[in-house]
Amino acid sequence: MLEIIFLIPFVAALAVFFLPATAGRVLLVLTGIIHLLMTIMVWTIRPEAIFPDYFALSAAGLLSLIVISLLFFLISVYTAEYLKQSHIRQENIFTGSMLLFLSTMTMVTISDHIMVMWIAIEATTLTSAPLIFTHKTSTALEATWKYVLICSVGIAMALLGSVLITLAMDVGHVKTAVSFSALTEAAKQLDPTWLKAGFVFIFVGYGTKMGLAPMHTWLPDAHSEAPSPASALLSGVLLNCAYLGIFKTNKIMVAAGLGDFSGTILMVFGLMSILAAATFIIKQTEYKRMLAYSSIENMGIIAFGTGIGGIGAYGAILCLIHHSLIKSSLFLTSGNIHSGYHSWFIDKIGQLPARMPKTFVAFFAGFAAIAGFPPFGLFIGELLIIVGAFRAGHYTMAAIFMLSLCFIFAGLSNQVFKMSFGDVSEDITSPTPEKACLVWPQYALLLTSLALCVWMPDILYQTIMAAAAAMGGGF
Repeated sequence: MLEIIFLIPFVAALAVFFLPATAGRVLLVLTGIIHLLMTIMVWTIRPEAIFPDYFALSAAGLLSLIVISLLFFLISVYTAEYLKQSHIRQENIFTGSMLLFLSTMTMVTISDHIMVMWIAIEATTLTSAPLIFTHKTSTALEATWKYVLICSVGIAMALLGSVLITLAMDVGHVKTAVSFSALTEAAKQLDPTWLKAGFVFIFVGYGTKMGLAPMHTWLPDAHSEAPSPASALLSGVLLNCAYLGIFKTNKIMVAAGLGDFSGTILMVFGLMSILAAATFIIKQTEYKRMLAYSSIENMGIIAFGTGIGGIGAYGAILCLIHHSLIKSSLFLTSGNIHSGYHSWFIDKIGQLPARMPKTFVAFFAGFAAIAGFPPFGLFIGELLIIVGAFRAGHYTMAAIFMLSLCFIFAGLSNQVFKMSFGDVSEDITSPTPEKACLVWPQYALLLTSLALCVWMPDILYQTIMAAAAAMGGGF
């Protein structure tokens, strides 16, 4: 019974809304543990769905599911301690929304029907909006409305794209289920004109939710206003769910022999996102918004690698996994920094090793990882994407890609070194207390990323290869 994996957090969320705050925190962590154990079980026995026309396991879905489950468990441990110190009003709404968010994201990963996927991705918008509005300030309200409106417009375009793909079935006289797996098998018979139109609308729609430029404008505001655990989920997991919709549609395009058309769109918008991130990171004044623009950059990298195909597609999937681990760690760390300095501004942060030594280690290691230093996974993924670009003859795009990464590295380095070693006006001779539950989840995420670069389980490697092969990628 595959569907139970998203029903359990849904039921837990309904219970949390009526429980005291302390019980809600316990149930949050307990659900995270149960969900992780169930995900491991799904990877092991690959259960059948009760409704196979709507839900099914795929290589990309399995990868997204394990990332979601691991991240949610570690973030829930952090959140339980975070909530004790932050004094969030109506805490049960926050924890309940997190569990609903987990339920809808899980539903995305196992959705096979094209309309069920659309419903699940739209549901992630509705369940995550209360997380952004947690602090109930005017800026939080503005960020929430911007998030809901922009993403809803994008999702509406994805709906139109889904309808156009069904029209490609009718024009091509294809009688098959409206599922990604069935459409991929029958892709050669689909009408190419309507299929191209459908991909464009789906790409723009889900690309809006993914944070690709120029549809990215909701993302920095939403991340800057949401509490750090919510930001970690938004950046580390939500963006992957939107990518999954694009990934599965691109798989149909590749199977139909239209990979060059969809690949070019992915590469162009990927480069636009990287360039947009480079422009804003260099002069960014708030470290949480800086991390948000870094997410835009990484989504651009993933889109660019997916569009290249070949070895670049394998590199894109590596970047997807490692970005989730690393960026979630950085957003959790940003919450620690804010609790120590009570400011989101970069120029208000300094002498981090003296004030918060444990947090500094997580923050600086996260910076090295997200900047693409070896041996972290993003270095390997980006290197494979560059190799793939040169193999495919995209020399100009490869040059723009590498130059943009250099600008982003320079901007990140400048800001991170200011925060780590710069001077601050107040006395920082005494370290700020750092509780273990607010630090070790970040360490666990970074160590997982590092461990996967040294040793990767064969089942994980085969699943990544299967996902890349679905787009015509691989070595």
